[in-house]
Amino acid sequence: MKYEHWQIPAAPEDAIKTLMDAGYPYLVSSVLAARGVTTSEQAAEALEREKTLAYSPFLMKDMDKAVARISKALENGEKLAVFGDYDVDGITSTCLLTDYLRSRGADVTMHIPRRIEEGYGLGCDAIRALSESGVTLIVTVDCGITGVDETAYAATLGVDLVITDHHECHDELPEAEAVIDCKQAGDTYPFDSLAGVGVAFKLICALDGDTDAMLDRYADLVALGTVADVMPIVGENRILVAEGLQRMERTRNIGLQRLLAEAGMAERHLTASTISFVLAPRINAAGRMRMDENDENASPSGGHAAVELLIEGNESIAAEFGNVIDAYNQDRKSIDRSVTQEAHDFIERNPAMKELKSTVIYNPKWMKGIVGIVASRLIETYYRPTVVLTMSNGFVTGSARSVPGFDLYQAVESCSDLLENFGGHMYAAGLTMRPENVEEFTRRFNAYVEENIDPQMLMPQVDIDSELLFSDITPAFRKDLNRFQPFGPGNTAPVFATYGVSNHGDAKLVGMECEHLRMDLIQRQKPNTKIQSIAFQQPTHYEWVRSGRPIDVCYQIVENHYRGTVTTQLRIKDIKPVMNR
Repeated sequence: MKYEHWQIPAAPEDAIKTLMDAGYPYLVSSVLAARGVTTSEQAAEALEREKTLAYSPFLMKDMDKAVARISKALENGEKLAVFGDYDVDGITSTCLLTDYLRSRGADVTMHIPRRIEEGYGLGCDAIRALSESGVTLIVTVDCGITGVDETAYAATLGVDLVITDHHECHDELPEAEAVIDCKQAGDTYPFDSLAGVGVAFKLICALDGDTDAMLDRYADLVALGTVADVMPIVGENRILVAEGLQRMERTRNIGLQRLLAEAGMAERHLTASTISFVLAPRINAAGRMRMDENDENASPSGGHAAVELLIEGNESIAAEFGNVIDAYNQDRKSIDRSVTQEAHDFIERNPAMKELKSTVIYNPKWMKGIVGIVASRLIETYYRPTVVLTMSNGFVTGSARSVPGFDLYQAVESCSDLLENFGGHMYAAGLTMRPENVEEFTRRFNAYVEENIDPQMLMPQVDIDSELLFSDITPAFRKDLNRFQPFGPGNTAPVFATYGVSNHGDAKLVGMECEHLRMDLIQRQKPNTKIQSIAFQQPTHYEWVRSGRPIDVCYQIVENHYRGTVTTQLRIKDIKPVMNR
């Protein structure tokens, strides 16, 4: 992405001095001060994360009711079902709760909806099928908060529901045995940004009573779902992700071991980026891709294959599921590139569309499973709230994505009278409507964005924490930076700027489509020091860089761990050629 503005804060010298007096090095103090940290107490909170979860799960509204109903089912030998979702958060939630209940001797089945045929959330057909199989209690994970009609239908079949979710709530809630969602009115749990898997984890902690044991057993799955769902890495999420990453490096989960090996990450140092860019896309691909309709032995859903992988205890069977998921991922890459190009070409052919402050684009032939990816890709190019729609089972359905600062959920909710259903949160949403409502939805959504978005939100901006010389990037400084981890929304990796650097002719384009720029960079102040750098999706300046002409760069500092050796690499976020300096 090309950033129109580099935001470099004025150095708050008083705060920097206070932090240095407290014993923090100058550069660490500069980063902390740039993020609004002004006292030693705030600095300790930012760098010295807790290792235990302080909040009782019973602080969540209805947790006592959920535990009572599930405990009754366990005591009476009822058949249970865990009803999840086909994204990574839903899949990890399903695995975690199913595995725990089975360890308690429960007769439990699991259901992951087929994205194409069933769509997101509770469905009456699935509830009826579960009831016919003998299920008397369904526990939802990462879904269900909008399932008012479906919960009422289940009651007519004698099936109880316990809802656990983390999405935004509508005014009317399902009349279930228990509804656990920290965003519902009247809930006073101190932290409302858990992922679906985080809520499911809190449920098993309440059922078991030993949070530390549950953390040791399931933290890797909780971290995987939390990071993949782009939840803020603050509060309890920061503890869960940090603990989960540590355990993931030595995970006992055979499916995770297989995924890491397939990705070349076995026995490697893992970070939140490993989940975001390596593991999550592979798991998501299973839920996104259509099953082979001509294969009568195919799994009931692609997401089901991912669940089976992560819950499987047999290495050879896990390997089979791992191969299936890898094939899905390869197919997904090809299809999403093709559809993204189609969408881009359509927008470029329609000048009036390019002038809008939002994008709503519809093509009935696009695969439902990849429209969310395409929406994210279009934001990288046009940087504005985006809705990508397609046709599925007679309805128009799609995904919406937003830019920082703009509440997408409210924009979609403003058109709720045109929608059959919708759900999501501030930066991502899913929606379904009748085909005849597409034109009016497009008009009203665009009008809402036009009236409510701050023009500054439409300008890609990168926030710089501090200016650096390459000579500042020492092993000691890298170690200090690692204290800020894990990184993610709410605790982003520090971004630095260095000016007047250059490459001495060894820059090269890499990637399947030569879309990434790899180079060694040097700075005039220390010309004998080279730093390896990679600029993803930034081939534009290749000729300029390779010629040795000066550039300014902003970047994140990352460590590559391989066979006991640690090397520094700059992950370039933006490049600005120096014209006259």
